[in-house]
Amino acid sequence: MATTILDLTPDRAAEGFAEAEDIRLVEGLRTGADWAYEELIQRFHQPVYALALRLLTGQTEAADVVQEVFIKVFRNVGSFRGQSSLKTWIYRITVNEAHNARRWFFRHRRREVELDGNPADERDRSEILPDRGRSPYDKAVDHEQQILIESALAKINPIFRESVVLRDLMDLSYEEIAGVLGVSLGTVKSRILRGREALREELAGSMKSKASLLLAPEGGL
Repeated sequence: MATTILDLTPDRAAEGFAEAEDIRLVEGLRTGADWAYEELIQRFHQPVYALALRLLTGQTEAADVVQEVFIKVFRNVGSFRGQSSLKTWIYRITVNEAHNARRWFFRHRRREVELDGNPADERDRSEILPDRGRSPYDKAVDHEQQILIESALAKINPIFRESVVLRDLMDLSYEEIAGVLGVSLGTVKSRILRGREALREELAGSMKSKASLLLAPEGGL
């Protein structure tokens, strides 16, 4: 007897629905349908931007990567064979474009500290987080913690950072991350473990430095 959507568990049914939606969207993109382009941007612009922002140094670089990602998607949708989910495929393109942007940055530019750069980036990063109706105090605490986490993320090995970001911030499964990065499950788990440890060390160092500044007497030594 054939299996219908009603016979599936909720998780299997959701997976089947998501797969059907991907197929519908890909077919629309291949035919150049306007609704498909609009739906693609609506579904993926925010998560692609959030991912790029956390893999790079700021909002300008992230915005450039987002533009390149969707250009690649539009140009190469005909080669998408459904061997992974559409989300996995798009995230893989995003990670690859972030790699390209990082290589270009270190090859052609020197790191510069802009007087008004960090606050803008911090505002931009906080804007991608959902507003859960917390009090102003809670939001201030959350914002400060977010700044510390984002700063610590930027300091750890990019290979480990992308795995931690995909797992802990983008909420991808280990299998999805393996598909995005093109590595084994064992490698994914190892990178996440090492990335989390590096992140903890950076956060501990940041908190220690902050405490030292707060406890330092006025007027210096």
